Amino acid sequence: MTQMPTCDYHRFLDEAGDTTFYAKGKVNIVGQQGVSKAFILGSVKFKEPLEPVRANISQLISSIEADPYFAEVPSIQKKINKNGFFFHATDDIPEVRKLLFDYILKLDCSFEAVVGRKIDRIFESKHNGQQHEFYADLLSHILKNKLNKDGKLVLNIAQRANSTKHTNLNNALSKATRRFQRNAASKVVKKKVVFNVQPYENEPLLCITDYFCWAIQRVFERGETRYYHFLKDKISLVVDLYDASKWEGSNNYYTAKNPLTSANMILLT
Repeated sequence: MTQMPTCDYHRFLDEAGDTTFYAKGKVNIVGQQGVSKAFILGSVKFKEPLEPVRANISQLISSIEADPYFAEVPSIQKKINKNGFFFHATDDIPEVRKLLFDYILKLDCSFEAVVGRKIDRIFESKHNGQQHEFYADLLSHILKNKLNKDGKLVLNIAQRANSTKHTNLNNALSKATRRFQRNAASKVVKKKVVFNVQPYENEPLLCITDYFCWAIQRVFERGETRYYHFLKDKISLVVDLYDASKWEGSNNYYTAKNPLTSANMILLT
């Protein structure tokens, strides 16, 4: 039997934004300085061998570390002096972002994301006011349509405190299974899901997911579409999960035929 290529059953998950809702005294601070209006969880599937992609990212990193143009950039030098440079869209300067965005365009990959608007009544009623449950709910929506085929699915997940503990990830899988079987309890979960949690900087491929997530975040936080448009041919699906105004007709599912626009920026009331 021919062995399935690793890229066929591996996915790489990272996020943008944060899961913070409250300051001390349970004061809602969503949208204030340093606190995002949404939390985004995204997944990349590579359709080409993984090791050459890792090697190319490592080569890009080495070129940045050696380039005198970046020698006096504090954010870059701080990483180099600590454990070595790694890509992270929020921290990276525009010239560095352009290098990785250009590389992503050359890749054979696809990206999907679930966007969770930070609505306190949903957070309290659906997630019991717990940030890790918020994370699990989004992850369950990424998983729910991937359980019907035989084989293994390895989720390489950027480590995130309590959210990525195995008990919480298994909770997400249980939620996904219930959603998968909602319309037909007889549906059988055939997929074996394996969670591979690791520090972000230890897995070069996670930076690709990070950049996609960041591009989506710019749309929802700022109404800025330039990065989304640059990558949109590789973005298969974005679900704006809690946008009740678009639930009818599944208009909260954004695809090539129903793309995101600046109107998707979240406006807080």
